[in-house]
Amino acid sequence: MLRWIRQQLGFDPPHQSETRTVYVANRFPQHGHYIPQRFADNRIISSKYTIWNFVPKNLFEQFRRIANFYFLIIFLVQLMIDTPTSPITSGLPLFFVITVTAIKQGYEDWLRHKADNEVNGAPVFVVRSGSLVQTRSKNIRVGDIVRVAKDETFPADLALLSSDRADGTCHITTASLDGETNLKTHFSVPETSVCQSVSQLEALLAVVECQQPEADLYRFVGRITVTQHEEEIVRPLGPENLLLRGARLKNTKEIFGVAIYTGMESKMALNYKCKSQKRSAVEKSMNTFLIIYLVILLFEAILSTILKYAWQAEDKWDEPFYNQKTELERNSSPILKFISDFLAFLVLYNFIIPISLYVTVEMQKFLGSFFIGWDLDLYHEESDQKAQVNTSDLNEELGQVEYVFTDKTGTLTENEMQFRECSVNGTKYREVNGKLVPEGMTDDSPDGSTAHLMGEELLFLKAVSLCHTVQISYDQPDCLVGGGDPFSHANGFSSNHMEYYASSPDEKALVEATKRIGVAFTGSNGDTMEIKTFGKFEKYKLLHVLEFDADRRRMSVILQTPSGGKVLFTKGAESAILPFTTSGEIEKTRLHVDEFALKGLRTLVVACRHFSPEEYMDVDRRLTAARTALQQREERLHEAFDYIERDLQLLGATGVEDKLQDKVQETIEALRLAGIKVWVLTGDKHETAVSVSLSCGHFHRTMNILELLQQCSDNECAEQLRRLARRIKEDHVIQHGLVVDGASLSLALREHEKLFMEVCKNCSAVLCCRMAPLQKAKVVRLLKTSPEKPITLAIGDGANDVSMIQEAHVGIGIMGKEGRQAVRNSDYAIARFKFLAKLLLVHGHFYYIRIATLVQYFFYKNVCFITPQFLYQFFCLFSQQTLYDSVYLTLYNICFTSLPILVYSLFEQLVHPHVLQSKPGLYRDISKNSLLSFRTFLYWTLLGFCHAFVFFFGSYILMGEDTTLMGNGQMFGNWTFGTLVFTVMVITVTLKLALETHFWTWMNHFVTWGSIAFYFIFSLFYGGIIWPFLHTQDMYFVFVQLLSSGSAWFAIIIIVITCLFPDVVKKVLYRHLQPTSTQKSQMYSNRVVIGDDFIALQPLSRAKSQLGKIRWKRVRVQSAQNMTLLKPSGAQGRTIGTC
Repeated sequence: MLRWIRQQLGFDPPHQSETRTVYVANRFPQHGHYIPQRFADNRIISSKYTIWNFVPKNLFEQFRRIANFYFLIIFLVQLMIDTPTSPITSGLPLFFVITVTAIKQGYEDWLRHKADNEVNGAPVFVVRSGSLVQTRSKNIRVGDIVRVAKDETFPADLALLSSDRADGTCHITTASLDGETNLKTHFSVPETSVCQSVSQLEALLAVVECQQPEADLYRFVGRITVTQHEEEIVRPLGPENLLLRGARLKNTKEIFGVAIYTGMESKMALNYKCKSQKRSAVEKSMNTFLIIYLVILLFEAILSTILKYAWQAEDKWDEPFYNQKTELERNSSPILKFISDFLAFLVLYNFIIPISLYVTVEMQKFLGSFFIGWDLDLYHEESDQKAQVNTSDLNEELGQVEYVFTDKTGTLTENEMQFRECSVNGTKYREVNGKLVPEGMTDDSPDGSTAHLMGEELLFLKAVSLCHTVQISYDQPDCLVGGGDPFSHANGFSSNHMEYYASSPDEKALVEATKRIGVAFTGSNGDTMEIKTFGKFEKYKLLHVLEFDADRRRMSVILQTPSGGKVLFTKGAESAILPFTTSGEIEKTRLHVDEFALKGLRTLVVACRHFSPEEYMDVDRRLTAARTALQQREERLHEAFDYIERDLQLLGATGVEDKLQDKVQETIEALRLAGIKVWVLTGDKHETAVSVSLSCGHFHRTMNILELLQQCSDNECAEQLRRLARRIKEDHVIQHGLVVDGASLSLALREHEKLFMEVCKNCSAVLCCRMAPLQKAKVVRLLKTSPEKPITLAIGDGANDVSMIQEAHVGIGIMGKEGRQAVRNSDYAIARFKFLAKLLLVHGHFYYIRIATLVQYFFYKNVCFITPQFLYQFFCLFSQQTLYDSVYLTLYNICFTSLPILVYSLFEQLVHPHVLQSKPGLYRDISKNSLLSFRTFLYWTLLGFCHAFVFFFGSYILMGEDTTLMGNGQMFGNWTFGTLVFTVMVITVTLKLALETHFWTWMNHFVTWGSIAFYFIFSLFYGGIIWPFLHTQDMYFVFVQLLSSGSAWFAIIIIVITCLFPDVVKKVLYRHLQPTSTQKSQMYSNRVVIGDDFIALQPLSRAKSQLGKIRWKRVRVQSAQNMTLLKPSGAQGRTIGTC
């Protein structure tokens, strides 16, 4: 228990050495002084609070808010000294705010705990004491042998020991880690691959030595020492031997692996950032404004205290005959008395700091977030998924985004490849109904046979169907396990019932295409590959695989043909193949590849080389020597590969389309028009990423593409950055796009951040490829912390995007086909990338203008509220007498003026949603927190002071000289005067909000006029009845007396008009002389184009009224069909009629 507490506090890290030693099955050595290393348990924690730290941590975060902390101080002051108002006036609202916020944040964290418990409590099987035992995921320890079955996810980072396959391989998909749904092959070492039963694994004596946990998903360095017959056999371990937590087992019945990294030390968890409290720009502005108001408050309190003592310097005012001091008061310390008076004034004026602002903002955010989930435009019917809000604190931040960082695979694309075209021997072909048809010809062959293909075409198809790492899964799950014949389909089992799995989506699409055309890959068994060419089976012996790597950008296989010849098939990027070809239609193929790329297709070039027996012996010798080298193995392998992959015969090229998600191009274009820069951050290869960027409109064809790739040193990187900066300055007219890879990015961020940022900011679009998950987060942080401090948004669908999503100001998860990590750790979740446009341009716009007005209005109405109280002190000898009754003080912000602004902040729409989507440029009008600028804040504050002066002195002028306003000559008192000021103030601030409201609903009318009516009704009841539970009732009959005076009614009307008339004049003049883009769009929305989707989501009654208001001569009908209006819950539509 003590060790656990020390670990939680960070005093006892689980590991200290540079490497970790893992004893398989936890069979520790029994001799010597072995001290076992300490490792983390297997629990995953994404929550922020625990049951122990929730109260202190939540209170600390809440009291970081200036208003909360200030009201806590005021509440304590009211408890300690005699103040003009009761402690309840400060304590009750504070308690309410803290409680509501704590419940909301506690509920959100409880949902995270629930998700964590689901993961940590998942059942798993481990080998313990010679048998297979079921336990929970959180109980796995480092060293445990874990059994994982087909389609299950790996519960920890496991080193593969064995699988049900004889060669010890298994296939996994890493969709939840990097978004790739394609199969990847992983390997076990030969010495452990034979241990396929529990008894064999129990007898296994093996030790794994490896590096300590690190976040890089693609790096793992270790070795395994297996003891057999008292002999130690050492084998290297690499990334291909490590099965990462979160990946899923596919096409393999079961595997056994030893747990290497567990829980928060797994690579998936290390790529998560700490869950920190995100705070919006509006909240930061609120805190700044609160500090300014705090300064105003202190100034007023200090001034009042000084003036009080200046006034009391005269004896007649220091101790008047009607207010004699006690002996204790005469002998008290002047300093303590000064402090006491200062604190009393502080309490009297404290309502200038609006604590109810935070309550209203919390309610507005919480209730407003439901609109995103209810929006049918953000509902994806195919997957039955609606938009989801995980954190409502950032709604308004959606209207301030300046940079969007997006993943590619699964976010911009569907990750579904389709074969489109190919070029063979200088002739372009396309696939039509399972046949290759040359360009310009039509498919008129009735039988669909392609047996007429020439030798070159056939060799090309064979090369494509044999040069790959594709695996096959059959419908019968056990047809490939045990000792089954992988080619059993030849004996009656049709090859149509098989499914291909590949580590590259391109490979899968190409192999499926050759199968449709007639050359089908039908399986592999060890070193034998089989294809079926137009019904005829052919077996090839796989001699060598020359694996793909980022430097060569190609992969090759060396095969022995059925006739005994040796042939090399290779495929890769055109820049990696064409320079090494010596025969074939090279120039024609190069032109065709460029044409395919212009269409946005992903291109691969295919070539071959035939070996004589002597050449093959030389090749085999070189490869074997390089593979078994102990020193400089990688360099020697590269030399061998370069020696082999030359003098190639060009066969052709392929064009594969990576299907983009619907409306991706339109969405990116809309974001660009809105002034938002889009960066694509992907782990994909450079060529693939550029191809998709071009096809989705991220890069334009006319754009000048700059490259920062394969930089090896700081100096080289700096020089290239300077060259790029010079090019941008010289070609200042042209739009530029930047492509940078992960390795170059690391160098650029290490020493040349400023230069790199300068280049990036001058580029219209940036593409970062080969990015590790934490590198994505670093790029986002780089932009976030730049001098301009722009608001960033990150969007992705895989676990590798979690760090980026958590780092950005706003994180959005895409509900992908597999994996929910991104959605769980995001602030918002949507089903498709296209929904981002409406989320930002419409919802973001609305949320921002609503909350910006809410904040400014709150400060305005509190200045109106407390300034007359300050002015009143000049007329009451600074005696700290309150102008308003204490009930009015408490209810002003809670009841009389709270509902109109809350309803405004939920429903206000300056411009129709349809117009906001069709005119993305309107988003620029609210960018950079423009509605909460200091100038706007100053306008609202000065307006509040002006109105407060009019309230006070208007009432004073009316009553100052002659207070006999009653018909019977009865005089008004100080409570009547205060009530008159309060009445004028409630009416004015409510009507001021009515002037600001553009979008009126029945609810706006109800709360606006209802709030004024409620004030009058409440005041009549409060002052008209003697309430037995009140100690004093100063307001008895005051309000009735006030309203019985015609002069008072006249004063109320005159003062309200005096306050609001200049506002009306200003609005009219500005709207006609200097209209803003938004005001122009408001006029445009009256002539809006009607389409099928225009009022589709409006209630039927409102849609009819909107159609009725439109002047028909200006309507342009986009569809001749009837206009159908949809109702929620899938009900049938109603038809209004044909326009």
